[in-house]
Amino acid sequence: MPVETPAKPAPKRVEPPEQLSANPVRRVAEDVRAEFSVRRRGVYPPGPKNFSFGRTLQAARDPLPMLLSLYEEHGPIFSTRLLHHPVIFMLGPEANHFITVAHPENFHWRESSFGDLIPLLGDGLLTIDDAYHDRAREIMMPAFHREQVSAAVEAMVDEATPAIDRLRPGQVVDVYEWMRGLAMRIAMRALLGLDPDEAGKGAAAAEHFERALGFYGIDFHLRLLRGPGSPWSKMVASRAVLDEIVYDEIARRRADPDEGRRDILSLLLGVRDEAGEGFSAKEVRDQVMTLMFAGHDTSTSTLTFMMHELARHPEVLAKLCEEQDRVLAGATPDIDTLEKEMPYLEMVLDEVLRLYPPAWIGPRRAMRDFEFNGHSVRRAAYVNYCSWASHRIPEVFPDPEAFIPERFTRERKAALPRGAYVPFGGGRRICIGKRFGQTEVKLVATMLLQKLHLDAMPGRTMTVRQMPTLSPRGGLPMRVLPRG
Repeated sequence: MPVETPAKPAPKRVEPPEQLSANPVRRVAEDVRAEFSVRRRGVYPPGPKNFSFGRTLQAARDPLPMLLSLYEEHGPIFSTRLLHHPVIFMLGPEANHFITVAHPENFHWRESSFGDLIPLLGDGLLTIDDAYHDRAREIMMPAFHREQVSAAVEAMVDEATPAIDRLRPGQVVDVYEWMRGLAMRIAMRALLGLDPDEAGKGAAAAEHFERALGFYGIDFHLRLLRGPGSPWSKMVASRAVLDEIVYDEIARRRADPDEGRRDILSLLLGVRDEAGEGFSAKEVRDQVMTLMFAGHDTSTSTLTFMMHELARHPEVLAKLCEEQDRVLAGATPDIDTLEKEMPYLEMVLDEVLRLYPPAWIGPRRAMRDFEFNGHSVRRAAYVNYCSWASHRIPEVFPDPEAFIPERFTRERKAALPRGAYVPFGGGRRICIGKRFGQTEVKLVATMLLQKLHLDAMPGRTMTVRQMPTLSPRGGLPMRVLPRG
């Protein structure tokens, strides 16, 4: 007799997360209550827990020396009070691996400072957790397969070519602003499928996304202000314009689908989960906004810091140009060439990301009690890992302040301890756009250096700004030179 196969149960519907309050007073009150709850159930790991405005100011403006000093004093887990509540930091390979790979179930992103991004980004990959996150990531993965990134290279080349052609030898250009404009145009085309030169949607979307994103680059106390004319109200107004553009595009493309479109917005309208369900219009909106934020800012910063380091290390620039000439002979690279035939370019990029990981900090909220390195951490505590600090621990990366691409040969990179190098995070929440971003930076850098070089301005010292991603404070003016 044939044996009947039991019907597979229908997948359980995954509900969206509860919305967090955007009221800053309520958020502070909730933090204070959480701290008392943590203290009732245990103690924080060692470290300075008294209120200090000076320490808070240093954490906002130049946290790296403070974090490395506390690591030297207390080891891979310590506490420090910032503003009104203590924060636990976990640094080093073992800590990074513990948070991102070994025990990610102990942590949420949403209840950490990533929640501050929700008013602009909504419930995208950066601000959701657990099953809702896993479902969203599963649906989105096909849009970031290698063949899709390869298709985006055409848009990258089309935008980079005129941007580079406009640079002239002898000109002084703010590389950060130049790349920021280019990255925005690439994002408009490759992510949203909009023409950045279109007088309506494309240009307006670019303008208002920049305005809204600027809210997260101002000082923290200014972000607390509300009311007419405040930075908050300006961000909300720009978000409304963006929403109108994106929701109109979603409705239009659903009413008249075009299978030939390869931009991420169009792809997200067609993908499905294992139950055959796709994203709602709000889910599509939130995910593309998150991708715009994550991709645009990080590519800008990485390319800028690469040009800064190449200007400081002419011997590295010479080796990079030799590889370009030998492999490309003046041609524009495709994704195969970038990934398989230019290993020194890969090493240079790895070393830039070691020194300047754009997503420099991984804020989390402990969702259960756990133990690490002999210390107890209680549920509701804020817990951060920091790739920027971990990448500069001398026991892991000797001479950590030096720019040495050769530390990332294939053999040396493979020999690093687990969790030592985490510019894109790790585990099931590793950056979904990692390949897209790496391809964009390598392609633009290659096309630029085939024609021109950039030289540092005499007497100018570059300092790093932390929010919302690592970037050069005040931009990075450099002089354009003909290729030598």
